[in-house]
Amino acid sequence: MHIMNILLVSPEYPDTFWSFKHALRFVSKRAGQPPLGLLTVASLLPPEWEKRLADLNLTRLATEDLRWADYVFLGGMSVQAQSAREVIARCNEVGTKVVAGGPMFTARHREFRGVDHFVLNEAEITLPPFLDDLRWGHPQSIYATDEWADLTTTPLPMWELIDRRHYATMNVQYSRGCPYDCEFCDITVLYGRTPRTKSGSQIVAELDALYRSGWRDHVFFVDDNFIGNRVKLKKEVLPLIIRWMEEKRHPFSLGTEASLNLSDDPELLDLMARAGFEEVFVGIESPNVESLEECRKTPNKNRDLIASVKTLQRAGLQVQGGFIVGFDHDPPSIFDSLIQFIRESGIVVAMVGLLNAPINSRLYDRLRKEERLLKAFSGNNTDFSMNFVPKMEYQALLNGYRKILATIYSPREYYQRVFDFLRTHEPFRHHVAPLRVEHVSALLQSMVLLGVVGKERWYYWKLFFWSLFRRPRHFSTAITLAIYGFHFRRVFEQYF
Repeated sequence: MHIMNILLVSPEYPDTFWSFKHALRFVSKRAGQPPLGLLTVASLLPPEWEKRLADLNLTRLATEDLRWADYVFLGGMSVQAQSAREVIARCNEVGTKVVAGGPMFTARHREFRGVDHFVLNEAEITLPPFLDDLRWGHPQSIYATDEWADLTTTPLPMWELIDRRHYATMNVQYSRGCPYDCEFCDITVLYGRTPRTKSGSQIVAELDALYRSGWRDHVFFVDDNFIGNRVKLKKEVLPLIIRWMEEKRHPFSLGTEASLNLSDDPELLDLMARAGFEEVFVGIESPNVESLEECRKTPNKNRDLIASVKTLQRAGLQVQGGFIVGFDHDPPSIFDSLIQFIRESGIVVAMVGLLNAPINSRLYDRLRKEERLLKAFSGNNTDFSMNFVPKMEYQALLNGYRKILATIYSPREYYQRVFDFLRTHEPFRHHVAPLRVEHVSALLQSMVLLGVVGKERWYYWKLFFWSLFRRPRHFSTAITLAIYGFHFRRVFEQYF
């Protein structure tokens, strides 16, 4: 088989809560994180093949690149579906073959026309037989498996394909799978309920690769539940990360996603803090007990949710919270209850979405049996759409959802949460990011866009001077959170 030219394409993300599009402009970045899945797939391809990456969050897809490529490898999440379809159409026009894989195509490949080969599930298993068949000249249309990959065989991502200067943060994957089986979640369908992990030495090697590339900023562990295997974390992985961080003088700050029962493990919290973790996203979902029972959110049941959040915050972690409205058991009071919960918890970055049913999730299966499904899930649960008929009257649900967002992201409410959080926040901080031009630019832009032009200007200057003189160690965090608030308001203001 001759040397192939491979163009790996990451579709564009729409303007969503997690895109941080309106915040990235302050630091002159074009995208939040690089496409880690495609970079890993690149390392699984034959080393002699020529490879290029086209991240459509950074650049347009050039026709000359499509003509250069023997194959376009296309990945992505459901929220990128529209852009993915446009890429497929462009490839079909030029006559370049398309190989598609990743979470979106694994769940929904029947919805996409014009793809030559689907390499589904986990590439460590399904990519090798595709490459073998390609070598012999008879590749099949679909490659799938019901087996789970051994992550100790997963190679280092091919970081040399990206220009790290265009991204706000780098990313690492330690594990796949989650021990819990929430009804609305499709993670266990995609990756199983038994968390599979890389070794501690693999994680250190990945951090080392980022360090050698010159990266000296934030690194996010993209695991759906970082603490799925606590024993291995405490005995092997975190001690190795701590040692590496100390040897390198803490070049990174770290963040991840975890279940709320992280708050029950002081030893694990201490190790994460010492390793450099400064933020954690937690799926809280609802303050309503019946709704938690309905969706089988096991880690959140039978606990004081706010006390658990405060435990994480006292450990030095900035808690980012995920919330959902639209459960069958949500009472009419859920909107006021959720506003009050977010207010009392001091969670500044609070993502509230409408319940949707990802294909193949247990919720999807239940709603299909109940004949309540309407359409495919867009992948964006903050765009005021639902793919099923809710029990609550639909307009009342939308009005209540609008009330939540208009309240929690109003300058008064949002900045008050920033104040409340920073008054007691004492991170176990090791990493100090080197001062760069983009940081100064971000500060100056915030002073103009938020402090002069923005409707939040009174609150901005109050936070600015309070943090500068009362909590100077947190000044950069205060400005960052102010910029985040600007992004959230821009995303949702069309609905207010």
